[in-house]
Amino acid sequence: MKYYDVAVVGAGHAGCEAAFAAARLGAKVLLITFNMDHIAQMSCNPAIGGIAKGQVVREIDALGGAMGMVSEAAAIQFRMLNRTKGPAVWSPRAQCDKAAYRGGMKFLLENTPNIDILQSEVTSFMVENDTICGLVTHLGDHIRTGAVVLTTGTSLNGTLHYGLNHYPGGRAGDQASCELSTALHEQLGIELGRLKTGTPPRILAKTIDFSSLELQPSEPQFEEFSFWSKTLRPSLVNAVRRDLPCYMLHSTDETAAVVRANIDKSPMYSGVIKGIGTRYCPSFEDKVIRFPQHPYHLLFLEPEGAETGEYYLNGFSSSLPPEVQKLMLRTLPGLHDAVISRYAYAIEYDFIPPYQTERCLRNKRWHNLFTAGQINGTSGYEEAAGQGLIAGMNAARHVAGKDGVFPGRDISYIGVMLDDLSTKEIVEPYRLFTSRAEYRLSLRQENADLRLCRLAYKWGILPQEKFAEYEQYETLFYQKLNYCKQAKHGKNTLFAALREITPGTAVHDAGKIAELLQLPDNRIGKRVFQELLIAAKYDGYLQREEVEISRLKKLEETMIVADFDYSNVRGLCNESRQKLEKIRPATLGQAGRIDGVTPADIGLLQVHLKKLKGKSGE
Repeated sequence: MKYYDVAVVGAGHAGCEAAFAAARLGAKVLLITFNMDHIAQMSCNPAIGGIAKGQVVREIDALGGAMGMVSEAAAIQFRMLNRTKGPAVWSPRAQCDKAAYRGGMKFLLENTPNIDILQSEVTSFMVENDTICGLVTHLGDHIRTGAVVLTTGTSLNGTLHYGLNHYPGGRAGDQASCELSTALHEQLGIELGRLKTGTPPRILAKTIDFSSLELQPSEPQFEEFSFWSKTLRPSLVNAVRRDLPCYMLHSTDETAAVVRANIDKSPMYSGVIKGIGTRYCPSFEDKVIRFPQHPYHLLFLEPEGAETGEYYLNGFSSSLPPEVQKLMLRTLPGLHDAVISRYAYAIEYDFIPPYQTERCLRNKRWHNLFTAGQINGTSGYEEAAGQGLIAGMNAARHVAGKDGVFPGRDISYIGVMLDDLSTKEIVEPYRLFTSRAEYRLSLRQENADLRLCRLAYKWGILPQEKFAEYEQYETLFYQKLNYCKQAKHGKNTLFAALREITPGTAVHDAGKIAELLQLPDNRIGKRVFQELLIAAKYDGYLQREEVEISRLKKLEETMIVADFDYSNVRGLCNESRQKLEKIRPATLGQAGRIDGVTPADIGLLQVHLKKLKGKSGE
């Protein structure tokens, strides 16, 4: 019976990053998937990045992950969102060729040392001495492993809904994982919940009247997701940049009228669907019913790839029956004669409410079981990939006898997400936004490497050659930053003069001031210039954030033992005590972010912890 250090179940975006991270730490990894041809499938929107999500992709890249590099290879359009706002909320987004993305990730996995891939279905666990020691597949394979990472996406007991008709499935074209769901609950005693998501229809391009739609071209400047030079990126098939346009349109009064006339056929509104959907990505029928004050809604037609005739109708997710979807489509500009190639549908699936999971994504009951992605109650490819990287890394660390680690919310959006999952009650699919990060001015998309590369190298998940390239950039940036703060420019410093230049201005448009910096005319020099502009422009605000971050770190340094008895803390209200006992925060800072736990409660807890520390003589 072959042994693997880490077994990853599911090869979506979380599973791929989990396998890569564990392998980078030297673990022998088995990645198990239903279908080898659906690895890294973009089952919903064919795009990577977006608001806050783009920041996560940059962070994955800085931590040595693959998503940013594969996105570059598969990109067919790139845009920097929120350009008219400040750098804190600039967010990169790439429209991707879904076939090229899927193929690129599969190729990379197949050629990565320490990773084996198996097309199979996991149905139960092998348990010995109260520890998971292996997995059992539907074909009878018994796979021994030191740690398990579950990245099941929407497959866990999944049900597809097309109007009032429903079928088992993990997504259209893939099966559901029902036996594994049963094993989690009955064999391991893990509590499961139920969530819902959905996807829009796909339209054949040859049936679309593009002349009546508003063109949305790719941005002219060349942006990239990955920080690394071409020599440090994998050679992927079809890695050719192609700029294809998207199109914008609006729904009409007639569209809304079709929805209202057929709302009784919606599984959500008829009570067939029990799972809760994400409020930030509602179905189109939800938009019509919940927001009747809006006469129309913005939609986007986005290409699914450079070598396919399918378009994705972004913003038109629906669970209404196919015949109703056809009627709705006839009411949209440019789509009067459009043909649907894939119908929209809703999907319900099981998840593990994350109060059962530590911030390092280890299960609190089963210490060699890790989870990532939609099984933790999140939504989105990027959120899943970020979790997968952390879960895979910590699974490998667990096998090596090391403690779990994770980036804090003060240095990363991934940390914000991990902290939110461990302190918030997940009653709907969780989605990242820049507004969730209180230190978002420090957590910008362009400085993810400055925030995370040294930490990733310390953890062992950033290869030496990438760290060496990062150090060149870091050294040059801090040299020029110190020079700017000391060098005189007129009556003030060069640093003060940089404040007059708008971030995003090209070096060749900055005139004499740029010449004084004597930056190399290459990729690193251009990046340093942009980082200096932001550092100068927001210097006061960044200093203020540093003070707040220092305060947070003090609270994070006050540890709370796992079996702490909250009944001994006099004055705690019942609601706070119950939530603290359920979530079991690891630090005082984490306790303060639990919904319903007040600053007064934290004060009482802080006093009690100090008394205990004094009694123990620490």
